[in-house]
Amino acid sequence: MMKHKQQGFTLIELMIVVAIIGILAAIALPAYQDYVAKSQVTSALAEITPGKTQAEVLINEGVGDTAVTDASLLGLATSERCTALNVSVAKTGVASLQCTMAGNPAVETETITLSRADTGTWTCETSALDKYAPTGCTGKTDK
Repeated sequence: MMKHKQQGFTLIELMIVVAIIGILAAIALPAYQDYVAKSQVTSALAEITPGKTQAEVLINEGVGDTAVTDASLLGLATSERCTALNVSVAKTGVASLQCTMAGNPAVETETITLSRADTGTWTCETSALDKYAPTGCTGKTDK
């Protein structure tokens, strides 16, 4: 009598492998979604940051009697990441650059704002959760 070698995997072995892959996917997918959301908030910040330089130039040269509210005067434009821009640069030295974000459901319609106090210091705040906020930017706390 000849012995036959096994020619593949048994059904139980395949089911165990599928279960392990399912468990790994259940862990990895939420972590990946958090990573994507954080990168989108950082990208939105990168899109409005160049406006700081032009805002400083306008403040140093004297803005005028009315505040500058046209984003294009600061070299900013809407994009796939920043669907709406709200800017304000006053002759007092107070300025605000705000982007309404698009993308991942965790950050969609949230805002990121660069604010300049009359002392010349810039701060960053976002309405997105703190875990998505870029370094140096504060967000809302997780509930």
